[in-house]
Amino acid sequence: MAGIYIHIPFCKQACFYCDFHFSTSLKKKEEMISCLVKEIEIRKDELQNEIIETIYFGGGTPSVLNTDEINLLIETVYKNHTVIENPEITLEANPDDLSEEKIIAFSKTAINRLSIGVQSFFEKDLKLMNRAHNTSEAKNCLQIATKYFKNISLDLIYGIPDCTNEEWRANIQTALSFDIPHISSYALTVEEKTALDTLIKKGKIKNIDEEKAEEQFHILIEELKKVNFIHYELSNFGKEGFFSKNNTAYWSGKSYLGIGPSAHSFNGKQRSWNVRNNPKYIKSIKENKLPIERETLTKTDGYNEYVMTGLRTILGVSLNKVTNNFGEKYTIYLEKQSDKFIKQDLLYIENRILRATEKGKFLTDGIASDLFMIN
Repeated sequence: MAGIYIHIPFCKQACFYCDFHFSTSLKKKEEMISCLVKEIEIRKDELQNEIIETIYFGGGTPSVLNTDEINLLIETVYKNHTVIENPEITLEANPDDLSEEKIIAFSKTAINRLSIGVQSFFEKDLKLMNRAHNTSEAKNCLQIATKYFKNISLDLIYGIPDCTNEEWRANIQTALSFDIPHISSYALTVEEKTALDTLIKKGKIKNIDEEKAEEQFHILIEELKKVNFIHYELSNFGKEGFFSKNNTAYWSGKSYLGIGPSAHSFNGKQRSWNVRNNPKYIKSIKENKLPIERETLTKTDGYNEYVMTGLRTILGVSLNKVTNNFGEKYTIYLEKQSDKFIKQDLLYIENRILRATEKGKFLTDGIASDLFMIN
């Protein structure tokens, strides 16, 4: 089983924290869609006849597309691949795009899962992040969307400057009041060369408080556990039966094909990524050339990726799998490197599975990097 990711590189406006690839000009949208179609056709054999179980529209803001454009891209996937009977087809969307008319239109396409970028229900937070929507748009779109879609994921951001723990709890409770079955939540991070980075350096926005972010991460776990959400990946919480199949496939090391500028692909042995530039991407595809770079993963690369993804998920890192896939040397190294974190109560081993403790979850990415083997 494999997945297809389609990157829609357009946004109405730039969020201050975002370092994903997008353009705020929609002038080349029509041209881009035709190139996405063409790339799907050119690369139809790359997954070696694996069956497609997920299609994911990410971005950017895929909800700037109309239903004809979405249908064209989905139909192109079906024409060039074998797709399971009921694939998970996700569309990332922003509240300001989700009018009742557009939600109804999306519900009549093959899309069966919405991932809605709310981020916060407080006006001051939305303004600080330069989000394109406001609080009432967020609430209105959720009220309508839940009538037409059962499978909805909602994005929330914690660690926002001046967002108190009380406000953060209110954000979580507001999200839950819409009976959403999945929540993805991320710490606000400062990426280099973003507007947020510049504004913090100029003193116009307070810097991120890591301690407060960690507190809010644990509040999130505590509140969602009360209502039977399963913390199945570091940033993802779902009710039983509503885990993201697309994201779970990534963390499980399944193959996926990334279509569009900046999109990444993986076939089990190689990673590849498209050029992060819309005009260059369009020019190349029109010339029947793939604007792509590839790298073949070494055994050590594979080990490092497995440790990173395994520690982030409910599955953990299987010592037996490390031995079977990479060799005894890697298992010995992993146990040795893990020892100090086990003593600090940040990791634990049970039934030959290495996992993060509740205390260690927030620090997972940093811990994982200490478990990596350097070539």
